[in-house]
Amino acid sequence: MPVYRLRQNEISFPTPTLARDDGLLAVGGDLSVDRLLLAYTHGIFPWYNPGEEILWWCPKERFLIYPEAIHISRSMKKYIRKHTYRIFLNRDFQDTMHHCRMKREFEEGTWISDEMEEAYLELHKEGYAVSVEVYEEGELAGGLYGVAIGRCFFGESMFSEKKNGSKVALIALSRFLEQRKFLFIDCQFHTDHLEHMGGQYVSWETFDNLLQEGLQVSC
Repeated sequence: MPVYRLRQNEISFPTPTLARDDGLLAVGGDLSVDRLLLAYTHGIFPWYNPGEEILWWCPKERFLIYPEAIHISRSMKKYIRKHTYRIFLNRDFQDTMHHCRMKREFEEGTWISDEMEEAYLELHKEGYAVSVEVYEEGELAGGLYGVAIGRCFFGESMFSEKKNGSKVALIALSRFLEQRKFLFIDCQFHTDHLEHMGGQYVSWETFDNLLQEGLQVSC
Protein backbone atom coordinates (compact mmCIF):
# COMPACT_ATOMS: atom_id res chain seq x y z
CA MET A 1 0.00 0.00 0.00
CA PRO A 2 1.54 3.36 -0.99
CA VAL A 3 2.06 6.25 1.40
CA TYR A 4 0.63 9.47 0.02
CA ARG A 5 2.66 12.66 -0.14
CA LEU A 6 0.71 15.77 0.83
CA ARG A 7 1.07 19.04 -1.03
CA GLN A 8 2.20 22.02 1.00
CA ASN A 9 -0.25 24.41 -0.66
CA GLU A 10 -3.30 22.11 -0.61
CA ILE A 11 -5.06 21.07 2.58
CA SER A 12 -6.42 17.59 1.87
CA PHE A 13 -5.90 13.96 2.83
CA PRO A 14 -6.41 10.67 1.05
CA THR A 15 -9.31 8.46 2.13
CA PRO A 16 -8.51 7.16 5.65
CA THR A 17 -9.18 3.54 4.68
CA LEU A 18 -6.17 3.72 2.33
CA ALA A 19 -3.81 3.69 5.32
CA ARG A 20 -1.25 0.89 5.47
CA ASP A 21 -1.75 -2.02 7.87
CA ASP A 22 0.45 -0.25 10.43
CA GLY A 23 -1.77 2.84 10.18
CA LEU A 24 0.54 5.13 8.19
CA LEU A 25 -1.48 7.11 5.64
CA ALA A 26 0.50 10.12 4.40
CA VAL A 27 3.68 12.15 4.71
CA GLY A 28 4.39 15.86 4.41
CA GLY A 29 2.15 18.89 4.64
CA ASP A 30 2.20 21.13 7.70
CA LEU A 31 0.65 21.51 11.15
CA SER A 32 -1.61 24.45 10.41
CA VAL A 33 -4.86 24.70 12.38
CA ASP A 34 -6.93 24.01 9.26
CA ARG A 35 -4.96 20.89 8.36
CA LEU A 36 -5.03 19.54 11.91
CA LEU A 37 -8.80 20.05 12.17
CA LEU A 38 -9.33 18.33 8.83
CA ALA A 39 -7.16 15.47 9.99
CA TYR A 40 -8.87 14.89 13.34
CA THR A 41 -12.36 15.09 11.85
CA HIS A 42 -11.36 12.17 9.60
CA GLY A 43 -9.68 10.11 12.30
CA ILE A 44 -6.15 11.09 11.21
CA PHE A 45 -3.39 12.40 13.49
CA PRO A 46 0.30 13.42 13.19
CA TRP A 47 2.99 11.34 14.89
CA TYR A 48 6.65 11.56 13.93
CA ASN A 49 10.14 12.04 15.32
CA PRO A 50 11.50 15.59 15.71
CA GLY A 51 13.53 16.64 12.69
CA GLU A 52 11.76 14.23 10.34
CA GLU A 53 8.96 14.84 7.87
CA ILE A 54 5.44 14.90 9.30
CA LEU A 55 3.82 11.44 9.27
CA TRP A 56 0.02 11.13 9.35
CA TRP A 57 -1.60 8.04 10.82
CA CYS A 58 -5.01 6.44 10.75
CA PRO A 59 -4.97 2.96 12.37
CA LYS A 60 -7.63 0.61 11.02
CA GLU A 61 -8.41 -0.53 14.54
CA ARG A 62 -8.84 2.17 17.16
CA PHE A 63 -8.25 1.99 20.87
CA LEU A 64 -11.02 3.89 22.64
CA ILE A 65 -12.18 4.64 26.15
CA TYR A 66 -15.88 5.33 26.55
CA PRO A 67 -16.13 8.10 29.18
CA GLU A 68 -18.99 6.40 31.02
CA ALA A 69 -17.04 3.13 31.16
CA ILE A 70 -13.73 4.39 32.58
CA HIS A 71 -12.38 1.66 34.85
CA ILE A 72 -11.33 2.69 38.36
CA SER A 73 -9.81 -0.18 40.32
CA ARG A 74 -10.55 -0.72 44.01
CA SER A 75 -7.03 0.29 44.92
CA MET A 76 -7.36 3.47 42.85
CA LYS A 77 -10.69 4.37 44.46
CA LYS A 78 -9.10 3.87 47.88
CA TYR A 79 -6.10 5.99 46.87
CA ILE A 80 -8.32 8.83 45.65
CA ARG A 81 -10.34 8.81 48.88
CA LYS A 82 -7.15 9.31 50.88
CA HIS A 83 -5.95 12.30 48.86
CA THR A 84 -7.31 15.75 48.11
CA TYR A 85 -6.95 17.08 44.59
CA ARG A 86 -7.73 20.30 42.78
CA ILE A 87 -8.45 19.69 39.14
CA PHE A 88 -8.42 22.36 36.45
CA LEU A 89 -9.36 22.54 32.80
CA ASN A 90 -7.03 24.65 30.65
CA ARG A 91 -5.26 26.27 33.57
CA ASP A 92 -2.00 26.27 31.60
CA PHE A 93 -2.20 24.34 28.35
CA GLN A 94 1.28 25.28 27.18
CA ASP A 95 2.91 24.16 30.43
CA THR A 96 0.93 20.91 30.50
CA MET A 97 1.97 19.97 26.97
CA HIS A 98 5.58 20.84 27.77
CA HIS A 99 5.47 18.61 30.87
CA CYS A 100 4.24 15.75 28.67
CA ARG A 101 7.17 16.39 26.35
CA MET A 102 9.80 16.57 29.08
CA LYS A 103 8.61 13.43 30.85
CA ARG A 104 8.64 11.36 27.66
CA GLU A 105 11.91 12.87 26.46
CA PHE A 106 13.59 11.85 29.71
CA GLU A 107 12.08 8.37 29.96
CA GLU A 108 11.65 7.03 26.41
CA GLY A 109 12.01 9.72 23.78
CA THR A 110 9.21 11.89 22.45
CA TRP A 111 7.42 12.96 19.28
CA ILE A 112 6.50 16.32 20.85
CA SER A 113 8.80 18.80 19.13
CA ASP A 114 8.93 22.60 19.19
CA GLU A 115 6.84 22.49 16.00
CA MET A 116 4.20 20.33 17.67
CA GLU A 117 4.06 22.54 20.77
CA GLU A 118 3.54 25.64 18.64
CA ALA A 119 0.88 23.98 16.49
CA TYR A 120 -1.20 22.66 19.38
CA LEU A 121 -0.94 25.95 21.23
CA GLU A 122 -2.59 27.53 18.18
CA LEU A 123 -5.27 24.82 18.30
CA HIS A 124 -5.77 25.68 21.97
CA LYS A 125 -6.15 29.37 21.20
CA GLU A 126 -8.82 28.45 18.66
CA GLY A 127 -10.70 26.49 21.34
CA TYR A 128 -9.95 22.92 20.23
CA ALA A 129 -6.92 21.72 22.18
CA VAL A 130 -7.68 21.07 25.85
CA SER A 131 -5.59 20.36 28.95
CA VAL A 132 -6.38 18.92 32.37
CA GLU A 133 -4.17 19.74 35.35
CA VAL A 134 -4.21 17.95 38.70
CA TYR A 135 -2.81 19.53 41.86
CA GLU A 136 -2.21 17.82 45.18
CA GLU A 137 -1.35 19.94 48.23
CA GLY A 138 -0.63 22.87 45.94
CA GLU A 139 1.83 20.96 43.77
CA LEU A 140 1.34 19.74 40.20
CA ALA A 141 0.63 16.01 40.34
CA GLY A 142 -0.11 15.26 36.69
CA GLY A 143 -2.06 16.19 33.61
CA LEU A 144 -2.94 15.47 30.02
CA TYR A 145 -3.90 17.20 26.80
CA GLY A 146 -5.85 16.39 23.68
CA VAL A 147 -8.20 17.74 21.03
CA ALA A 148 -11.96 18.15 21.48
CA ILE A 149 -14.18 18.52 18.41
CA GLY A 150 -17.94 18.14 18.65
CA ARG A 151 -18.47 15.34 21.16
CA CYS A 152 -15.25 13.54 20.28
CA PHE A 153 -12.06 13.73 22.33
CA PHE A 154 -8.71 12.75 20.84
CA GLY A 155 -6.14 12.05 23.53
CA GLU A 156 -2.55 13.02 22.83
CA SER A 157 -0.34 12.60 25.91
CA MET A 158 -0.32 12.55 29.71
CA PHE A 159 2.24 12.81 32.51
CA SER A 160 2.64 12.24 36.23
CA GLU A 161 4.76 14.23 38.65
CA LYS A 162 3.32 12.37 41.64
CA LYS A 163 1.96 8.86 42.03
CA ASN A 164 -1.24 8.30 39.97
CA GLY A 165 -1.29 11.91 38.75
CA SER A 166 -2.08 10.99 35.14
CA LYS A 167 -4.71 8.46 36.23
CA VAL A 168 -6.54 11.08 38.27
CA ALA A 169 -6.41 13.43 35.28
CA LEU A 170 -7.87 10.77 32.96
CA ILE A 171 -10.62 9.87 35.44
CA ALA A 172 -11.51 13.54 35.89
CA LEU A 173 -11.56 14.08 32.12
CA SER A 174 -13.82 11.05 31.64
CA ARG A 175 -16.31 12.32 34.21
CA PHE A 176 -16.27 15.76 32.62
CA LEU A 177 -16.83 14.33 29.13
CA GLU A 178 -19.54 11.94 30.31
CA GLN A 179 -21.52 14.88 31.74
CA ARG A 180 -21.32 16.57 28.35
CA LYS A 181 -22.32 13.41 26.46
CA PHE A 182 -19.02 12.92 24.65
CA LEU A 183 -18.97 9.61 22.80
CA PHE A 184 -15.35 8.51 23.18
CA ILE A 185 -11.76 9.25 24.04
CA ASP A 186 -9.59 8.18 21.12
CA CYS A 187 -6.38 6.77 22.60
CA GLN A 188 -5.02 6.15 19.07
CA PHE A 189 -2.73 3.28 20.06
CA HIS A 190 -2.89 0.55 22.71
CA THR A 191 -0.98 0.68 25.98
CA ASP A 192 -1.36 -1.66 28.96
CA HIS A 193 -1.99 1.38 31.16
CA LEU A 194 -4.92 2.56 29.04
CA GLU A 195 -6.32 -0.96 28.72
CA HIS A 196 -6.34 -1.19 32.51
CA MET A 197 -8.32 2.07 32.57
CA GLY A 198 -11.00 0.62 30.31
CA GLY A 199 -9.55 1.03 26.83
CA GLN A 200 -10.72 -1.36 24.13
CA TYR A 201 -10.18 -1.99 20.45
CA VAL A 202 -12.97 -1.20 18.03
CA SER A 203 -13.16 -1.67 14.29
CA TRP A 204 -12.68 1.20 11.86
CA GLU A 205 -16.38 0.98 10.96
CA THR A 206 -17.42 1.38 14.61
CA PHE A 207 -15.01 4.25 15.15
CA ASP A 208 -16.03 6.03 11.96
CA ASN A 209 -19.73 5.79 12.88
CA LEU A 210 -19.04 7.24 16.34
CA LEU A 211 -16.89 9.95 14.79
CA GLN A 212 -19.59 11.00 12.33
CA GLU A 213 -22.20 11.03 15.11
CA GLY A 214 -19.97 13.00 17.48
CA LEU A 215 -19.16 15.66 14.90
CA GLN A 216 -22.83 16.46 14.33
CA VAL A 217 -23.12 18.35 17.60
CA SER A 218 -21.05 21.33 18.70
CA CYS A 219 -19.83 21.17 22.28
